Amino acid sequence: MAQFSVHEAKTQLSRLIARAVAGEEVIITRGAKPVVRLVPTVPPRTERRPGSMKGRLVVDARFFEPLPEDELAAWER
Repeated sequence: MAQFSVHEAKTQLSRLIARAVAGEEVIITRGAKPVVRLVPTVPPRTERRPGSMKGRLVVDARFFEPLPEDELAAWER
């Protein structure tokens, strides 16, 4: 775990980003107190496509039936 002050982080941001992307934990401190952890973002696993669930999801007639009174009352609180 590498720790850097805010001033160091400003002057070495590109290097710190590269270290975080490589898997190293980078902490930015204000004084002696850690305030930020620099981590890489995680890309989405798959691209979303409209219609990708077609044929996998079935909605039967029960979906359109009214809710029982006790469940309907819980939604109206």
